Amino acid sequence: QVQLVESGGGLVEAGGSLRLSCAASGRTVSNYAMGWFRQAPGNERKIVAAITSSGDMKYYADSVKGRFTISRDNAKNTVYLQMNSLKPEDAAVYYCAADLTYSGIYYSTLRSAYNSWGQGTQVTVSS
Repeated sequence: QVQLVESGGGLVEAGGSLRLSCAASGRTVSNYAMGWFRQAPGNERKIVAAITSSGDMKYYADSVKGRFTISRDNAKNTVYLQMNSLKPEDAAVYYCAADLTYSGIYYSTLRSAYNSWGQGTQVTVSS
């Protein structure tokens, strides 16, 4: 089993930046695709970004393209989400997830593909 722990959330003004981290322990995630999801109150959990095991391919939801950057440091078993130009609509609980089933040469954008989840970190954006 792998444990995922997110950190870096908090309160930021609109236009500001935050960097989320997702530290994995228990096993290496370097061979697997990873994703960041978010869930606002009353809404379903949706994908924000995903990255292949090597980091050569990345996916971004349209709503965050050009503002968010996903990256990973396999030596540290950690995945990051750099969030710039934050908007009030970015406020949500952000979750890190790992797809431990398939080879990480591709990523999935489906929530159901990810089978290991962190506990989430709250991001609040004030207008």
